[in-house]
Amino acid sequence: MNAMSTSTDAGQERKAPGRPRNAQADEAILDAVLALISDGQSAAAVSIEAVAARAGVGKATIYRRWPNKEALIADAVRAMKGPLPELAGQSVREDLIALIQANRTPRAQRYGKVTACLLPDLIKDDELARMHQAVIEPRREVMREVLRRGVATGELRADLDVEMTALMLSAPSMIQSMLRLQHLVPDEGFAEKLVDAVLRGAVAS
Repeated sequence: MNAMSTSTDAGQERKAPGRPRNAQADEAILDAVLALISDGQSAAAVSIEAVAARAGVGKATIYRRWPNKEALIADAVRAMKGPLPELAGQSVREDLIALIQANRTPRAQRYGKVTACLLPDLIKDDELARMHQAVIEPRREVMREVLRRGVATGELRADLDVEMTALMLSAPSMIQSMLRLQHLVPDEGFAEKLVDAVLRGAVAS
């Protein structure tokens, strides 16, 4: 069977009506993608065949759910990030701590290696970088909204650089989770200490 007929067959499988989604199969497929990347495969090297074998499903099962490998990888990255926490919306400090802690859960620690393995691909592949940006941008916007709210309520300085402050809050947490660069910084109380350190220069006087 040539590549064209394989693609056509896959397209027909995806369009077949009356095939309900299976959450367990979805999770197995997404976990397989992340496991392959964590094992050292680049995003470009990950194949639908390898994902299907790792997940224990047929290729048709994957193609019914995702139109191509790029969409599959995007969903795997999105699933890796997990849901955002519900914010109380009363204290900038408490909301920022909740956002930092959401990226330091056991789930986030588990997938930190995947993110580290993706970094070379994100640098070399503009399309993959745009995909990753699209996945994480809504999460960044939530942090921006918290900071903007703090400026509006007077909790934070009126001249606060929201983008720089968001970067100062998110980058140390990501790097420490992935690479453990600073072993003298304990995990316990990390989110609180990071937020307090940044807010010292951000709170309204």
